Amino acid sequence: MENKYFKQALSDFTIEFASGDAIRALSDKGYSVNKIKSKLDFPTTEDRIRDIVWKHYIDNKTICLSDPANDLKNEKVTYEKVTDSYGRISFKQIVVKTDEITNGYIACDFGKMIYQNKDELSKLLAPLDEEEKDYIMGLPWPLTRVWHVKNEVFEKISSKLQLK
Repeated sequence: MENKYFKQALSDFTIEFASGDAIRALSDKGYSVNKIKSKLDFPTTEDRIRDIVWKHYIDNKTICLSDPANDLKNEKVTYEKVTDSYGRISFKQIVVKTDEITNGYIACDFGKMIYQNKDELSKLLAPLDEEEKDYIMGLPWPLTRVWHVKNEVFEKISSKLQLK
């Protein structure tokens, strides 16, 4: 039993060390899971890439699982460099309340469509090119509504799909 956990931990560490940062960097550029897989040198399964991308999107709030308008933590965190009287450098966290997080998201229900009505989804995705379809289909959308940030990639997709 312990051997199983050790092997899983070692596998997770290897994937993270070999391609974790590359996967996150490519996902920040708006690459789909398939395109990320084609760019990697280290063999990584699509499922692993999908999991890393999804976790990254949740962590950096590219995708919100709850309505960001209702989120009470509309805060922007920055750090300021501080030098004490002995010349030691440290960083001070500065939290600023902001409303920009609530205005830059688009609600989407792809998860419901993927699992409940694939015909409706294929009709909806018809105006998209293959790379944009891969972006949508490559993510593990939950069965509930989620909110995707209005970045360059999703702005283009949402305009073609007429999402608001």
